[in-house]
Amino acid sequence: MVAIEEYQSDAENQWCPGCPNFGILSALKNALVKLAKKPEEICLVSGIGQAAKLPHYLRCNFFNGLHGRALPVATAIRVVNPELTTIVVTGDGDCYGEGGNHFMHTFRRNPDMTLIVHNNQIYGLTKGQASPTTELGDRTRLQFEGVKLAPLQPLALAILQGCPFVARGFAGDIPHLSDLFVEAIRFKGFSYVDVIQPCISWGTHPVSWYRERIYKLPPDYNPHQVDGALKKAIEWGDRIPIGILYHDDTPRHVFGDYFRAQIHDGTLTELGFPPRDALDELLEGFGASKLKNKR
Repeated sequence: MVAIEEYQSDAENQWCPGCPNFGILSALKNALVKLAKKPEEICLVSGIGQAAKLPHYLRCNFFNGLHGRALPVATAIRVVNPELTTIVVTGDGDCYGEGGNHFMHTFRRNPDMTLIVHNNQIYGLTKGQASPTTELGDRTRLQFEGVKLAPLQPLALAILQGCPFVARGFAGDIPHLSDLFVEAIRFKGFSYVDVIQPCISWGTHPVSWYRERIYKLPPDYNPHQVDGALKKAIEWGDRIPIGILYHDDTPRHVFGDYFRAQIHDGTLTELGFPPRDALDELLEGFGASKLKNKR
């Protein structure tokens, strides 16, 4: 039995009062408790931004990386320590902008971990510049005449690139979002949840604008069909669907499984240091001289 109080952090929260990020934090705490995950079994990884502060507000293992670089770091953590439930928390600028290349290639690698993106369609930490998901024509503190570029479609991109679990949630519906997180974390392989998180300070739409348009996918929706999932992924404007958009149960290679099958099925620290002769042989293959004893 895990109590939610076990995840209570003493760090001072730096988010704006009333920020929907608090909803994502609550949903994630609730999900981890539902899964009976202990704090020491979790590793949160983030980059830079308001969303990237979330690991500070949960008492568990965490790693803050460089801007846009959370996914490769998390992939390495998951591979070397498969006993950790690894979760990336990031924002639309950090993940889709600076980290866009890692975003795409993580789909190909399919590591067994979860990506949660706080998508507020704006750069909040740097005070309101357009992000990759800001809508065409929206005026920001930098794009005075309106954004000239069409927004990225990250959910559709994920489906087309073969991401096996793709979902969208809403920070204003904590119970539903918590259930999505539970399903994503349970999934074997790479799971991705884009969370609509309106920015109350710099966003171009109020929270009420989203509440009026968001609807949950109906029970008879089939998330196993690519065509239908793509239609829901790009549906935006008058109606915005939330739920599991795409779910592929087809068995596939999970990044790191080959290493564990061939070398060691455990944490890297348990493997021990290789013998000196093996290192000498490896270095000689690169034309390097033999290691010298150092005391």
